Amino acid sequence: MTDTTNTPGADGGDALVSAFNAVGADYIFCSSGSEWAPVWESLARRHRDGLPCPQYLDLTHETVAVGMATGYGLIKRRPQGVLLHAAPGLLQGSMAVHGALLAGVPMVVSSSESTTYGDGPGQDPGGQWYRNLSIVGGPHQIAQPFTKWSNEAASVHTLPTMVTRAAELAWRAPAGPAYLNVPLEILLEEWDGREAKPIVAPGSTHSSPEEVDPVAQLIREASNPVIVTETAGREAGGFEALLAFAEAWNIPVVEPDSAVCGNFPRTHPLHAGSDIGPWMDEADLILLVNCRAPFYPPSRRPSKATVVVIDEVPQRPHVVYQVLFADKYLEGNVANTLRQLAKRAKDLDEAVVAERRAAQEARFAAEQTAITQAESKAAGAEGIDPVLVAATLRKLLEGRDGIVVDETITHSRVVKRHVQTADPDSYFYVQGGLGQGIAVALGVKLAAKERPVVLTIGDGAFTYNPVIQSYDASNAYELPLLIVVFNNRVYKSMNLNHRRFYPEGAAAETGEWLGTDLRRLPRLAAFAEPFGMHTETVDAPEALAPALERALKAVAEGTTAVVDVLVTR
Repeated sequence: MTDTTNTPGADGGDALVSAFNAVGADYIFCSSGSEWAPVWESLARRHRDGLPCPQYLDLTHETVAVGMATGYGLIKRRPQGVLLHAAPGLLQGSMAVHGALLAGVPMVVSSSESTTYGDGPGQDPGGQWYRNLSIVGGPHQIAQPFTKWSNEAASVHTLPTMVTRAAELAWRAPAGPAYLNVPLEILLEEWDGREAKPIVAPGSTHSSPEEVDPVAQLIREASNPVIVTETAGREAGGFEALLAFAEAWNIPVVEPDSAVCGNFPRTHPLHAGSDIGPWMDEADLILLVNCRAPFYPPSRRPSKATVVVIDEVPQRPHVVYQVLFADKYLEGNVANTLRQLAKRAKDLDEAVVAERRAAQEARFAAEQTAITQAESKAAGAEGIDPVLVAATLRKLLEGRDGIVVDETITHSRVVKRHVQTADPDSYFYVQGGLGQGIAVALGVKLAAKERPVVLTIGDGAFTYNPVIQSYDASNAYELPLLIVVFNNRVYKSMNLNHRRFYPEGAAAETGEWLGTDLRRLPRLAAFAEPFGMHTETVDAPEALAPALERALKAVAEGTTAVVDVLVTR
């Protein structure tokens, strides 16, 4: 902590803004609350006086604030600031905070409460805290289950360094949100100007050569190894390192349905789809790279494979149930570990490698044929098949360096299989619950303004989103998106479970399927019309490509476009 000259009128609001500035936050994502008046005053003073501070985003829903911070962090991988309102605002944003935890996105989330309820010295915090906003134990108690770390800043003098601590904890593996309760009395208290030291990037940890060499030997001796990954592409350099590792050893790569981002080019001959099943009884070595056990149920382990886990934090504390059956661990920076292993791809049995490569090339060719056949069938179908939507998007995005954010459920496999993203940071799947997709896509766009961002979303997920507030943010901060709704007019995933659990039940007999019908909803694209956005509703195959082309043109010209596609299934 460094002593600095106090600015006249400086208080806890200045301390908090100074701290976010010191930790290198580009933005403060705020869903307004009455406790943040000291922060707003500090920002106004800094803007007036030309002093440095993060850019402030005034957002009208907690999920939008947290979701945008998540999307921004997916690309930038540095902690940002998020301000919510009291305990209710934290509760409203909690699903998105939990989603950030699952996605591994660092951020410092703050909200407030009162500690004196007007009975202490200093300014009156206001009666609202006494009547309805405070919660027993404080909001930091609520935040504990869905954050990495949760605490209270009990003094204006420790507030800046508490923000530093929260940011450093959030940034380190496993990255995720940290929460800090900053009581309003602390924000209003006079601050002596002592600032936080700027934080630096986390130091890297590496597996030693003594640990890596035996794993390299296991790979060398394996006839039928396979790589399985969920989040290798989330790490800086991880996508490229995994590609180099797989190519050096000629090992197929499986991205299970639980993959949260693009980890490997889906157009690469070594990409082996999403199903671990073919390797359960055939693989002699399974390399889990940033991946939970992909077997289900978790107790079902491969029949003969040695399991090697490559992960900076294999036993992730926020995963409730994790069964890895690891025979060996390589812990430390994953990209570095993969690069070390790639360098050791020497003295290989060329006949074994050639056989493995040929087998994978045959699998890949068969998959590409199946994709082509599925797309041909979809093109000739009556009505719009979801496969046609995904395939059309792929063709239109070719050469545009686009980013796809996916919040579909029923159609998520279709999107991954037929959009076929192939570059780092080109695909993300929204984590932690439906209703965040538009906000996450806006945050991605904020971090990558030069790239087109497409949100693929189901009609059910769309209705969970704070749509109005998200559209407001899109317009206010000039963040144009292409939103493509896969609209089958039903909560199909819920309906599938009903049918699976009760195949001959009363609902099957009478046709009374509850909890699933969305046909009563109005035109989903129409919600964007008051915001002056480009909107289209498409129900004919021949109209699909022209509609998406017009929508992409609108986005390129700076306008969010919403295309509601009425799909057949």
